[in-house]
Amino acid sequence: MPSAVQLIRAPGLSDAVDYAYAATAPPQARLVFLAGACPLDAAGATLAVGDHAGQAAACLDTLSGALEAAGAGLHDVISTRVLVASTQRSDLVAAWEVVRDAFGDHDVPSTLLGVTVLGYDDQLVEIEAVAAIVD
Repeated sequence: MPSAVQLIRAPGLSDAVDYAYAATAPPQARLVFLAGACPLDAAGATLAVGDHAGQAAACLDTLSGALEAAGAGLHDVISTRVLVASTQRSDLVAAWEVVRDAFGDHDVPSTLLGVTVLGYDDQLVEIEAVAAIVD
């Protein structure tokens, strides 16, 4: 199913970034606001302890499950915010590369942030997202 999301390239801005600079959805689209996807298993235990890339992958699984429950998929995401508990740029990049690769050509506007702490024990990554779908 085609996505309602239109990614916008901004002429004159750097093309070295791994995402579109903006995105829109048509007026008839229904927005889906997702809670921050955490790297938790079904019992609530933190997955991939100590592994930023592994936690990013686990967060994407959580995000995909929440999107599916809303009748959407990664191709319907209109923006993301990736939170990484670290002061090391290499840790942020490790998490970002997993997210970027999962979205592939659907390179939605995204923000990557280093934060001091996240909500669950041993949590290093969380992914927030908004999706747009047309019923």
